Amino acid sequence: MKKMLLLIFLSVSGSLAFATRIPVVLDTDIGTDIDDSWALAQLLRSPELDLKLVLTETGDTRYRAKIVAKFLEAAGRSDIPVGIGLNQGPMPADASNLIPWVAGYDLAKYPGHVHEDGIKALVHLIMESPEPVIIIAIGPVPNLARALQLEPRIAAKCRLVGMHGSFDKGYGDSAQPSAESNVKVDPAALRTVLAAPWQDILLTPLDTCGIVSLEGDNYHSIWCATHDPVLRALIESYCVFAPRVNWMKCDFFATRSTTLFDCVAVYLAYSEKLTEIEPVTFNVTDDGFTRRSAAGPFRARVALRWNDLPAFREHLTRRLLGRP
Repeated sequence: MKKMLLLIFLSVSGSLAFATRIPVVLDTDIGTDIDDSWALAQLLRSPELDLKLVLTETGDTRYRAKIVAKFLEAAGRSDIPVGIGLNQGPMPADASNLIPWVAGYDLAKYPGHVHEDGIKALVHLIMESPEPVIIIAIGPVPNLARALQLEPRIAAKCRLVGMHGSFDKGYGDSAQPSAESNVKVDPAALRTVLAAPWQDILLTPLDTCGIVSLEGDNYHSIWCATHDPVLRALIESYCVFAPRVNWMKCDFFATRSTTLFDCVAVYLAYSEKLTEIEPVTFNVTDDGFTRRSAAGPFRARVALRWNDLPAFREHLTRRLLGRP
């Protein structure tokens, strides 16, 4: 516990020591929005973090697992296991935007390990880990709710960092909070997860993650890094994604990124230096809102504001490029 508190302190101070890398699980609904792919690339480039498992979340989780496996294989990181989460069956076309990118990809031929029961693999990993684990949740959380039902003790061995909610700002930096997608898809599952006794809960809501993108020289440096296998896989999949989406304007894909919601959650797993964190007590409504409430049943540390957003954009660019 003392070691974990030290790591949290160092993270808050912005100078996380990583002589011992922190074990991490990524719980992701990759394959709908492209920001999950950006977050995965960022995670692979984060030396503070040791990615132990990528668990696919919500909808057709086998389709999502193909994306993860192809990305990891292209990046030369097939040492990382892939877990298939609760499979909820086929998804609409506008939620399956990377199908052409994984057409013909055989998940059975992934050089690494694929866990058919990803939730069981998650529980086993956490319970056997000699160190506390960080779960980075960048999608709805039915996998985590199910894992807690199977083994409630996992919460006490983990920190949770989530991309969830909307408190003071909504989509597009609106002054009105929104029913944020990762909450709205399964509010009951999120309530189950937030009620668990995690070592720490840290959230990035739309207030901070909803205003992050890369453009100009920052984006151009990523777009041109085709010699880099991680970034080549990212840009190739982005080129497939952009023409297919009908719920956001992507005619700019050669000049800037989409909103990189999930990259903020990955950042918060190793540093909080560039954000302003406050404890918030709140409720989760059935229609997908996270509403402040003094009597609310849930409490988390929440990244409500940036203290230097341009510095984060520069940091993210350098990190994706593999530069210190």
